[in-house]
Amino acid sequence: MAAKESIGKASAAARAAQSNQYVKRIIEDEELRGSLLAAYLAARSAYGRMSNGKPATKALFEDRKLQRELAEAVGALRDAGTALKEPPKRKRRRGGLARTLMLALVAGVLAVALSESLRSKVLDLLFGAEEEFDYSSTTMPAQEAPSSVGAPAS
Repeated sequence: MAAKESIGKASAAARAAQSNQYVKRIIEDEELRGSLLAAYLAARSAYGRMSNGKPATKALFEDRKLQRELAEAVGALRDAGTALKEPPKRKRRRGGLARTLMLALVAGVLAVALSESLRSKVLDLLFGAEEEFDYSSTTMPAQEAPSSVGAPAS
């Protein structure tokens, strides 16, 4: 009976966490998670320096490294708090313009490949209009002289 009760409490806690806007933000926002992790690591390191046997007041006033770690923890917590107060950043679709240009390029290539009239217009624009060329020989074919076989030459 206790196992069912604990499962019920766990599922209720999971549902509550899913509906919590701050938990959603932490799950979705990578920058916010980074700030929280930095704050945790700096605070853990500062706690380790404070619990080295020196009196806490002496460590706070004299240990420069401890002061720096505490300042890092405070800064990271400030960044996380600011990020939680701001509305969530909308994800931008990257490549919208590039995708549109690529689609236009593919459509243009297909149109030129499939339409002969469009292809000739594009070629005329690129390389100039095609000139009509009629071949005619500049040399006249040799005419045979009348055959006078056996006729005496005068």
